[in-house]
Parts: sequence; C-alpha cells; structure tokens
Amino acid sequence: MTAWRWPLLLGGIVLVAGLTGWYLWQQTWYPSTDDAYVDAHVVRIAAQVSGPVRRVEVSDHQAVQAGDLLFEIDPAPFKIALQRAEAQLAQSGSDVAATTSAIQAAREQVNQAQAAYDNAVRDDHRIQSLMQSGAVSRSDSDHAQAKLDSTHAALLAAQATLKETIVRRGKTGADNAQTQVALARVAQARLNLSWTQVRAPVAGILSGLELRPGSTVASGQPLFALVDTSTWWINANFKETDLRHIEPGRPADITVDMYPGKHFHGVVDSISPASGSAFSLLPPENATGNWVKVTQRIPVRVRVLDPDPAHPLRIGASSSVTVDARGEVSGAPGQP
Repeated sequence: MTAWRWPLLLGGIVLVAGLTGWYLWQQTWYPSTDDAYVDAHVVRIAAQVSGPVRRVEVSDHQAVQAGDLLFEIDPAPFKIALQRAEAQLAQSGSDVAATTSAIQAAREQVNQAQAAYDNAVRDDHRIQSLMQSGAVSRSDSDHAQAKLDSTHAALLAAQATLKETIVRRGKTGADNAQTQVALARVAQARLNLSWTQVRAPVAGILSGLELRPGSTVASGQPLFALVDTSTWWINANFKETDLRHIEPGRPADITVDMYPGKHFHGVVDSISPASGSAFSLLPPENATGNWVKVTQRIPVRVRVLDPDPAHPLRIGASSSVTVDARGEVSGAPGQP
C-alpha cells in the first residue's frame, strides 16, 4: 500500500498545481465577472406644447420606428394661433404699404414747400433790390420777408414729417422690423402646430405608457420612456485586481441569464475613472481605526456587437462578461 501512495500523492500535488496555474492564467488573461447588467439609451418622451390629448396611436411595450406618430394633442387652438399670426403678418404688410404711401405724400409736400420757399427767396431778393432804388415801400419789403420766413418754416415742418414717417416705417421688404416680428410669430405658430403631433425620435420599444385620449399634458413633462434599441451595452463591474490587462478595444464574450447557452460578441468601450461606490450617495468612510480592506469594483462598459432580434435584450437583465485580454485590440471603440 505504501508503495503506490507516493505516486498518488505526487500526482495529486501536480494536479492541484496545474489547476491553480490554469486558474491564475485564466484570471489574468481572461478576466470575467457575473456582476454585469444590460443597458441602453432611454429617451424620455415629453410634449413640447401643452393641451388635451386627442388620440394615442401606440400602446405600452410596442416597437416603433423613428418618425412614427405616438400621440396627438388637440391642434384646434394652435391652428387658430397660426391664423392669427398670419393675419398679423398681412396687417403688417398693409401697414408698411400705407406708411410707404405716406412717405411718398410727405416727399411731395417737401417738394411743394421747397418750391414755395425758393419763390419766396427770389421775391425777397427782388424786393430788396427795388427797395434800395426807392421803387417799393418798406411795407412791401416786410411782407416779402414774412413770406420768406413762413415758407421756410413750412419747408422745415415738411422735412421733419418726412423724416419721422421714414423712421416709423423702417426698412422695406423682409428687412422691415415689423414684418420680421410678424414672420417670427408665424414661424413659432407653425412650429407649435407641428409639435401637436409627438413622434418617435428614434427606433425602439415603449415603456411606462399610460397616456389616454382626454388626458391633459404639460409642456416638457416626461410622459413615458422609449428604449433605443439601436445600441446595447453591458455595465460590467470588474474587480480592481482584474483590470491590469483590460483596455478599450479588447474583445469580450457576453452571456445573458435569460438566454442560457447564447453568446454575444462584444468589445470594451470604456473603463470608469472611479469605483462604483465613489459616486454613491453615501461613499464609504475609510478613515477609521476598524477599517477593513475590500476589493473594489470598477465599472467597465462593453458594447454588444451583434444584437440578435431573435433574442431581444432587456435593460437591467443579468449577464456575465469575459474579456479576452490576449485578443487583438480593435480600432477606436464607439460610444454607446
């Protein structure tokens, strides 16, 4: 019995050493974690205008495409607002046209006042010459001077009226300030009317939809969620001791608990600059005498390269990730 115990003991030691070495090698070059969860972008759907909901075109958990109509707010008050803005635009055009006609009339008044003033200047010069020769009396000279003063005052008044009218009208055409304000009101009214139809900004799946016709929604208030299905990734929490050979671009193997035996291909996108607990509401306080060292977890984002419609992913689903630290590093990873 003693003769064969030593070979068995030696074989056991070799086996244990081999398994330990294999485990250490596996942990070094193929770090893995089952503290990982599926994630994706979530778009919070909100209306841009307030009002009662007239119709809802989708249901909860429904898949939609970008641009699909989700629901519609009653457009009646927004159509009225657009008609009012268009009427104000037309009125502004009429006001500008009327002011332009007033400018033309003021110019005619200036021309007439200028002609009267020029005649008065000539008459005054003639009267003053005749007065020096004694051909006219002082009263004729005074009358000519009074006429000159009155026509000059009339000319100044006409010029002031013309200037005021030009300033009141401003620029012509689309550069007119009043027209620009009216155009802006029309554009805003059209935009508000278009916002009564709320459409899907991206393709995805709806969640938390409880909206019903007749409900009143407020501008900017989140109503339900749209999960963007174009990009999926895994938030994998690796031990800090496993990060030595993990870097962006490394390939990864992903399994999801809801699909046993199904493997997804992934690539490391980024590594968090802090541990998972560093930004928590109550970070750990280590400056105490009874501090116990605990291996920290560092979030690593792994992008899923081959989402399978036959095996749809779900946000928050548990998964496992194994990074191939010996694999070839791919180009600059995309940002999910």
